[in-house]
Amino acid sequence: MTQRSDRQPQAFQTALIIDDHPLFCDALSMTLQASIGIDQIETAPDLNSAMAKIRAEGAPDVVVLDLNLPDVNGLEGVVSLRNMVKVPIVVVSSMADNRVISSVIHAGASGFVPKHSQRSVFQDAFSAMEAGQSFVPPGYMLLENVGETAANDAVSRLTSLTNQQARILRLICEGKLNKQIAYDLSIAETTVKAHVTAIMRKLGVQSRTQAVLIAKEASFDSVLQDRA
Repeated sequence: MTQRSDRQPQAFQTALIIDDHPLFCDALSMTLQASIGIDQIETAPDLNSAMAKIRAEGAPDVVVLDLNLPDVNGLEGVVSLRNMVKVPIVVVSSMADNRVISSVIHAGASGFVPKHSQRSVFQDAFSAMEAGQSFVPPGYMLLENVGETAANDAVSRLTSLTNQQARILRLICEGKLNKQIAYDLSIAETTVKAHVTAIMRKLGVQSRTQAVLIAKEASFDSVLQDRA
């Protein structure tokens, strides 16, 4: 699915990949070189490094962004980059559902490609962006008013957590592992694991990363500040 935008047609010769997984960066670099024809590709492991590189060297023709990085989660990376550069931003993430994709596009990204997509999907995405269109992958749809709907839905799910679950989710958002959370809360690690499972079930997600994104959407600190 593509949507017309006001961007002018362009060919991409340089790209910046922002992702903290070196093996994925290597694989994506090869895909962009072989399938898209991008000659010059640079990588950055986090948002701060990427922004420093852009300030020092100038903006590339296109930015390829993972949603979850060591120094930022969710839409914050999209918004920060959109405020910094005018080039197309394509998000490549494993968190592919209509709500996430729509949020990404409404936040200013030019396209979304699920991680581990076939090369043809990457080719379609870059062809659309080169033509000045935004790209949503096949099988997904762009939702309207997703920001308000997603935030309200996230708040509803978060308020279903118990006080202890809220504390644990806050620590997950800080990047702490189960062992660290168990130490901080003076509980057994097996208890933490049980709570994490319950948190993911209540939030309707399948990973800690997705739980963090839900928390970010609802401004978790303000939602649960009186409970955690």
